[in-house]
Amino acid sequence: MSESDTGLDEAVARAAAHLQALEAAVGRALVGQRQVLRESVVALAAAGHCLLEGVPGVGKTLLVRGLAQALGGRFARIQFTPDLMPSDVTGHALFDMKTEEFRIRRGPIFCNLLLGDEINRAPAKTQAALLEAMQEQQVTIEGQPLPLPAPFLVYATQNPIEQEGTYPLPQAQLDRFLLKIFIDYPGEQEELDLVRQVTNGQIGDQLDTSRVSRVLNTQDITAVQVVAARLRMDDSVLHYAVRLIRAARDWQGIDTGPGPRAGIALVRAARGHALAEGKAFVTPDDVKAMAPAVLRHRIKLTADLEIEGYRPDDVLGDLLAAVPAPRS
Repeated sequence: MSESDTGLDEAVARAAAHLQALEAAVGRALVGQRQVLRESVVALAAAGHCLLEGVPGVGKTLLVRGLAQALGGRFARIQFTPDLMPSDVTGHALFDMKTEEFRIRRGPIFCNLLLGDEINRAPAKTQAALLEAMQEQQVTIEGQPLPLPAPFLVYATQNPIEQEGTYPLPQAQLDRFLLKIFIDYPGEQEELDLVRQVTNGQIGDQLDTSRVSRVLNTQDITAVQVVAARLRMDDSVLHYAVRLIRAARDWQGIDTGPGPRAGIALVRAARGHALAEGKAFVTPDDVKAMAPAVLRHRIKLTADLEIEGYRPDDVLGDLLAAVPAPRS
């Protein structure tokens, strides 16, 4: 083994330990939802933004608050509402009467981890205020570009679009999210544990995040992301990821397929998943594991399938089963 390989393996071991400590810390507050927590940590390792969807009360906001508490850095929360303005997110220019000059008042988006709560309850104009920040890591106010602190991650929650009072996210913004994570109802035992935890000697119905200890800082996060980007990936695995994307564009039942950014996102997410598993290389199983979360918000099913009640995951399951993975 070369010296560079030894150095990478040591860095992988340290980064994987960081991610495992993060999962353990957040898991003290989040009951169940282990797959959801793992995918959220993968998004962090891959330096990607994350969209969490589920009905009210399944722990979306709790998960992000737990991550923020365990990560350190600056955390901000924006409650999206129908009357929220773009300047409420990004900030605005303010005239200072004393100096008789305009000065920039920065909005809550200037943080390391932004929780956009119920993002699809705001109109498209306000949702679009996040586009530049998510893609270019900067915000422009009165023609002046202002860089955001690094690392900068958006974890947005949304209720299912069928619910009353929601505005579907534009496709351009959906594509900026590395992953879309679906949070379903908990299992029976998990729900029993949840009810017991919240009602045992506690006033109110809020889940307690005080047990989540800080295990990382912003430098640790950046170091983990650097290691994830360096993981080894054989050309056969890379080709497999690209084949999945291209197959989705012509797959029966998919009206609009994923664009080239989906392939980039799938490779990044697969690297993040491999690192969370403690591996220094990416396997086809890592690609398969992350494909649903990467693709479910980047495809649109045909009207016939939607009428019949099919979900993107149903079609993606057939796709993953049909496209052969490399064996070695």
